[in-house]
Amino acid sequence: MTSMRAFAATFLVCLSVLFSSSASADEWLIREHIIDEIRSWSSSPVILLTLEASNERYASLDQAGIDALDKQWRAEREVEDQPLITAVLSSPLSNYLTRIQARSRGLYTEIFVMDAKGLNAGQSSITSDFWQGDEGKWQKTFQVGPDAIFIDEIEINEDTGTENAQVNLSIAQDGQVVGAITVEVNVTELRRRYAAGKV
Repeated sequence: MTSMRAFAATFLVCLSVLFSSSASADEWLIREHIIDEIRSWSSSPVILLTLEASNERYASLDQAGIDALDKQWRAEREVEDQPLITAVLSSPLSNYLTRIQARSRGLYTEIFVMDAKGLNAGQSSITSDFWQGDEGKWQKTFQVGPDAIFIDEIEINEDTGTENAQVNLSIAQDGQVVGAITVEVNVTELRRRYAAGKV
């Protein structure tokens, strides 16, 4: 019985090491060409103009106002009347991001752009919240500098069974940070493309 317990404990430790090393080893999958591609979108006029407008619109918004908008967004997700969500999703920027996601053929599963307050300025699909300012995707990019890159840990999507990782970059104009972008990458698909020599 003791030997069986020892074997089980050893097996679990080995399994733990296997998965942890696999997760860290997969960091190399997000190669420079992915970052360069995202950077190229970030400098497009539709992104920069939308961020300029959003930053002006919300320049004087305090935390209470931010919280109110975020609360409104979450509430609208549960009802048919969605003025705030509709305004964001119907914008030229959201249409632009939706087209990029569609052209990726499953490589990018979500794309959204955040302004100087961490509020969503445009997105390819409805996010769970409107304010991202309390999360690493904004804090580790916008608050760090114009060249900041933050690649979050790989997570498994319970609905699809695929591995996904969020790639987050600052967006800068004339050397000044004006926003940030988050792109969720389907790591399972990316790995398949590398294996097939298609990337």
